[in-house]
Amino acid sequence: MAQQRLKLRVNGKSRAVSVEADTPLLYALRELSDLNAPHFGCGLAQCGACTVHLDGQPVRSCAIPATAATGEIVTLAGLGTAEKPHPVQQAWIDEEVPQCGYCVSGWIMTAAAFLKTNKNPTDAQIREALAGLKCRCGTHTAILRAVKRAAQVMAKGAMAKGVAA
Repeated sequence: MAQQRLKLRVNGKSRAVSVEADTPLLYALRELSDLNAPHFGCGLAQCGACTVHLDGQPVRSCAIPATAATGEIVTLAGLGTAEKPHPVQQAWIDEEVPQCGYCVSGWIMTAAAFLKTNKNPTDAQIREALAGLKCRCGTHTAILRAVKRAAQVMAKGAMAKGVAA
């Protein structure tokens, strides 16, 4: 198959990559040498390790052709920085969630999108939102604590800005 040059908008920057027409977005993103997440997990959109945001929505990048990704793509690297991590990233650190770390990108990206629209979620709502993700290390209890912590931090930040949480 012939390669085609694509321009992707990734983490606020225009990026060029050469791919075949049916190349999954995940593979195109991994071709960009400075990105080490998302990860390949199952290749079937069932584990979530490849989750990124496409126009603000969490998507499994292993199941989307790169040619269909015409909007803004945000990976874990674009969610926050080492100096100013996203509240979900900080909560993962504070709750000491990572074990092997392989699935972390998918969990954080999914949780961040969920918390944008669910400001004060119950445990059941969190479990439901994250139900399709897999973690072989079994850190699910710590993940639940981290999402709850991030929700509290985000709600406090919204109140400090005068926005209803």
